[in-house]
Amino acid sequence: MKGFFLTIALAVGAGVFAQTKTITIVNPSSIERKDELVVLKKAWLKRKLPALSDHPYLMVTDKKVPQLVQFDDLDGDGAWDEAVLLLNLAPKQKRILSIAASDRPAAIKAVVRSYVRQKHLLPDGGFGANVLTDTMPYDNLPTDFSKQKLPPYLTEGPAWENDKVGFRKYFDIRNANDIWGKRVPDMVLDDVGANPGTSYHNLSAWGMDILKVGGSLGAGALALKLRVNEKDTLIRFGRNVEQLIYKQVASGPIRSIFELVYRNWRYLPDAPPVTVTEQISIWGGQYFFENKVWFSNLPEKASLVTGTIDFYSKQDHKLNRSGIAGLYTYGRQSENKDQLGLGILTPAKNLQAFDHVAISNTDVTNVFTLNMKPAPGRPVVYRYYVGWEMTDRVFATQQGFEKMLSAGAEKFAKPVVVR
Repeated sequence: MKGFFLTIALAVGAGVFAQTKTITIVNPSSIERKDELVVLKKAWLKRKLPALSDHPYLMVTDKKVPQLVQFDDLDGDGAWDEAVLLLNLAPKQKRILSIAASDRPAAIKAVVRSYVRQKHLLPDGGFGANVLTDTMPYDNLPTDFSKQKLPPYLTEGPAWENDKVGFRKYFDIRNANDIWGKRVPDMVLDDVGANPGTSYHNLSAWGMDILKVGGSLGAGALALKLRVNEKDTLIRFGRNVEQLIYKQVASGPIRSIFELVYRNWRYLPDAPPVTVTEQISIWGGQYFFENKVWFSNLPEKASLVTGTIDFYSKQDHKLNRSGIAGLYTYGRQSENKDQLGLGILTPAKNLQAFDHVAISNTDVTNVFTLNMKPAPGRPVVYRYYVGWEMTDRVFATQQGFEKMLSAGAEKFAKPVVVR
């Protein structure tokens, strides 16, 4: 696969406003952080650097060396809200960077380390350009591949990836997540699935689809847990939604974000509808995606549920460290029949219970779950981790995956400090 490159605007050299300030990035933990995402909010930067109100570009330098910065417009008003960069930080390190405003950008080439896309099938059998917004047909059914060779969306829905791992969302009533195991750092998901003569279920130079999804939630998709007719019931997201809207928020080279808005979801026929928003992010160098989930109004006594498959690994392992809780599985559970670790972490304050749904005659089956409590006014946040031995041999042992996940818990619990 060819490498992907993107020319992005960085304020370098001419046009830099004279005022220069410094910021300090602090690693509060005792572990090394490689490719740590640092988020600089524009509102905070303006207080630190008043010139940014009059000059639209920001330069970040380390000992006069310009740093790669991505500018993300999160609210869609045409102006960036967050500047993000990736830094390597030693344990307990305090790294001082210089920032300056600029009225003219320079261009540099950057290797793209994250990507999100949604593409539609065209009448000629190819797939069109990436769409920034999309609405799923009401109660859209899965593609019947016995009747058509290609689905209406490339790989059946939105796909997102970084240089370590990739994922996809079924844009139909299944609403589950699948995993692309990657052997290369290139962005590959414009090509995967575009040719019906090449199956992504077979191992290729780039990797393959490594997860059996079936009737489960796959890789960290969502359901509601409710008491229905005196029975605990899991109801998967995606069916009976007035509008299911996809929106790309940002795409590479450092971080990619998209949202799914479930507008007026009638999760039960006699219950008031709810609107739910998922905001999924992925950034370079990491083995997880992050999901933030908001509810417009909360179903009474409902739990928000995410989970991972139980098809091959019948034992899950619990983790609770530094205020972060979660579970993981490990074993020969990839579709390549090799070693794969799958894990989910969330702040412990979110967690209500762990569960295991092993039966096969319900709407959601074969899943180890985290049951979380949604709260008004703030999102529920969790991260879904993947460690495949074909990506990195460190994941050829359970200890290797556990070490990565434990470090992930500490970094999740103790985010970098920007001041």
